[in-house]
Amino acid sequence: MIILLLFAFLSGLVTIAAPCIWPILPIVLSSAATGGHKRPLGITIGVVTSFSILTLTIAYIVTIIPFDPEILRYISVFIIGFLGATLVIPQLAGVVEGAVSRLSGRLSPKNANPSTGFAGGFTTGLSLGIVWTPCAGPILATIATLSATRAVSAEVVFVMIAYMSGVALPLFLFALLGQKLFTKTRGLSKYTGSIQKVFGVIMIITAILIATGYDRRLQATLLDAVPSYSTFLLKLEGNDAVTSSLDTLRGVNRDAKTQMPFPEAGGSSLPKLGVAPEFVGITHWLNSEGVTMEELKGKVVLIDFWTYTCINCIRTLPYVTGWYEKYKDDGFIVIGVHAPEFEFEKKTSNVQNAIEQYKINYPVAQDNDFATWRAYDNHYWPAKYLIDTNGVIRYTHFGEGEYDLTEKNIQELLKEAGQSAREDLLDVKESTKSGPITPEIYLGSARIDHLASPERPINGVQLFSLPQSLSRDSFAYTGPWKLSDEQAEVSEKGAGILIKFYAKDVYLVITPKSSDDIIAAFLDDKPIKATDSDVSEGYINIDTERLYHIVSLDTKEEHLLQLNFQTPGTQVYAFTFGG
Repeated sequence: MIILLLFAFLSGLVTIAAPCIWPILPIVLSSAATGGHKRPLGITIGVVTSFSILTLTIAYIVTIIPFDPEILRYISVFIIGFLGATLVIPQLAGVVEGAVSRLSGRLSPKNANPSTGFAGGFTTGLSLGIVWTPCAGPILATIATLSATRAVSAEVVFVMIAYMSGVALPLFLFALLGQKLFTKTRGLSKYTGSIQKVFGVIMIITAILIATGYDRRLQATLLDAVPSYSTFLLKLEGNDAVTSSLDTLRGVNRDAKTQMPFPEAGGSSLPKLGVAPEFVGITHWLNSEGVTMEELKGKVVLIDFWTYTCINCIRTLPYVTGWYEKYKDDGFIVIGVHAPEFEFEKKTSNVQNAIEQYKINYPVAQDNDFATWRAYDNHYWPAKYLIDTNGVIRYTHFGEGEYDLTEKNIQELLKEAGQSAREDLLDVKESTKSGPITPEIYLGSARIDHLASPERPINGVQLFSLPQSLSRDSFAYTGPWKLSDEQAEVSEKGAGILIKFYAKDVYLVITPKSSDDIIAAFLDDKPIKATDSDVSEGYINIDTERLYHIVSLDTKEEHLLQLNFQTPGTQVYAFTFGG
């Protein structure tokens, strides 16, 4: 535990060099340089306090008092913007300081002007702590996942304190040195009023960036520009001592998984990769009353991690469902673990619709909190874990492909279990993409990419891009859109998307406002008239939240797809492509 606390402190200490903290440093500097000598300390304590409390307790709070945690973000944005306005407008600052001084005079007469000292800095810091998203290495990621599943222990709290202590030290020094620079430099003293206004503008701009979600996009861009930081962080926190301590914190007995004496495999060539973890944190079971790995001993088990809007997962389903139907009478079972990529995928009714659509007859577990996902230390959609009759993982595969190999391994484990050997392989039309095609494109602000317009679309602002200005694998919004982290929402009828792609099939994850939502679809300026997609005579009727098949071609080709949305409120999430 001591080693973990030490590395947590070191990890926090180097956070000041992380691209993820750079966007908030100007506001720390501006706040510290425009107040009393106690203001840097107030800012620092405010940041570490709000971030720590929010991270550790938000899952508990939402359970007790259901509300959208994003509300806290907007409250913080308002506070930051308002404090910036007080620096730009001296009259407003006077009114605020007068009100705060009167209130403080009643509570603590000795503090005549708290708004420019510790209290003012603490308020700013509290707001920054709510909106700050650090670059998470294994240590902070473990804290976050344990907090999300309401598994906070005293040890987790101590690790968080150690981490935030490391964050606090350089942050305080940065704020303090910034304050000293502006207060001790004689040449700047005569420009104090102007400097305050400049810093006020910085705070207001920062508030706008946070409100529109551009701060997260900026963080991602900076992190991509400085990939060495992520590598350094993983090396710092990825040593065996820290990994072992984190396993203990999560309750994972890695030694038991890798060193226990497994039963002999009867000469099988498949390696022994550890005991399969139990299903934990399952929200609902579908097609089943629920099962455990202990109950499944004696059967060959395939665990399939999937989510119903992931095109890569969908392309593997014909094989997975086919294997189940083919071998279910031979002691073979599939367990689908549905881990949602988007918030709406947590709805049980949506998953049930997908189960019916893809004719899934085996048990499906809703892993909405990613508890089983983490128990398997999984990182991919789709992911397959093949388990023998003794509950030992013998084979894994991530992504698409290798279907013949996976089935041969199923046959080998069934043979090992005493079942009659079968050598014929499932005959499924290959649907896995081959060769270069347009990559997956996310449309929400948190992961937006491949945007052709020179500036990121701001909520409510119309951006028009001519088709000839689009390069392959890029897209543009037309008309007014409202962007949030995961999705883009149509603000007015007629808003659209232009995208130039190279693929055989185009899919789009869509959530309708009602069952009457309609989208007009054009390929190279001509209405799409496809029979193998969800388009009919140039229109798509959006009746439920799912992945829609928009373009179906015979071969991979480059085309311009134009979607004109006829209903305000329709939401789109991500394009995926098939080849």
